Amino acid sequence: MKILGALFVVLLLIMPAAAQDDNTLTLVTHDSFNVSEDVLAAFESETGITVEILRSGDAGRMVNQSILSKSNPLGDVLFGIDNTFLSRALDNDLFLPYQSPALEGIPESFILDPEYRVTPVDYGDVCLNYDVAYFEENGLALPESLDDLTDPAYKGLLVVENPATSSPGLAFLLATIGVYGTEGDYTYLDYWADLVENDIRVDDGWETAYYGSFSGSAGSEGSYPLVVSYASSPPVEILFAETPPETAPTGAIVAPGMCFRQIEFVGILNGTDKVEQAQQFIDFMLGLEFQEDMPLQTFVFPVNPDAELPEVFVEYAQVAEEPAQVDSAEIDAHREEWIQAWTETVLR
Repeated sequence: MKILGALFVVLLLIMPAAAQDDNTLTLVTHDSFNVSEDVLAAFESETGITVEILRSGDAGRMVNQSILSKSNPLGDVLFGIDNTFLSRALDNDLFLPYQSPALEGIPESFILDPEYRVTPVDYGDVCLNYDVAYFEENGLALPESLDDLTDPAYKGLLVVENPATSSPGLAFLLATIGVYGTEGDYTYLDYWADLVENDIRVDDGWETAYYGSFSGSAGSEGSYPLVVSYASSPPVEILFAETPPETAPTGAIVAPGMCFRQIEFVGILNGTDKVEQAQQFIDFMLGLEFQEDMPLQTFVFPVNPDAELPEVFVEYAQVAEEPAQVDSAEIDAHREEWIQAWTETVLR
């Protein structure tokens, strides 16, 4: 028994050292995250750090799970929180501050937390996509503002996603709040009531709306030539077509106030014992190798202005010059209230 007791003490002394030697970093992220194997392998080879990827549903579910488990974090680094959920995470003290030296070349407009608890990695604009052939064949001008969508000329042409169940649906709702506000003679709810009168369709998620109801996507039998999607969606129609078309069959409308910009961030989870490894991974995510890999992996734009975009992005993807603005703290304070009011206006 004395020998067994001595062995137990030795094991207790050895185990912490073994844990410290463990160089595996767990990345908590959403289901849409992807990275080229060779890009990730290059990081692992250069640093000796092994990265394990833990996908945790959509961005909202990922954040909620991380908040519930913050006393025993799911991993070491969290990537994929965007500006629609940012304040909730910061208020719950999820992250450790880290100001990466690689941020020096990143535009300040992407840095939303002055304490550097999160680091911007990519962005994308949620905008209307349109079926090029439909508008050409019908001689119909593209809408140039949110107001235009209430015009009878666009009656029965638009499909949107439910903001309670869809990230782009929430982003489009926020665009309307940014333009019309929540108080006054004509609010975002008045606008949505007018859209309902103009026979919009509401689908639960992006996939159903884009590949089921939208008429412009390859293989879709939908009849709606306007859909809420991303300004970077048209390149998808080129890259994944069985027979690549000469030009994209869809386009994005990036007129002032018609888009909402989603910025995705990465942060070091409070409670990790892999702080140094996490910092190295954040530096890597801002580097050119990772930044140039993202566009064709997740169809987003890199925040690093030195990153070279793939040719198909240069030709067919767009960036909104004047997206609608809603403060992230306001979003966090009123998100559920706005969604509930939208539901009562549009679905009931």
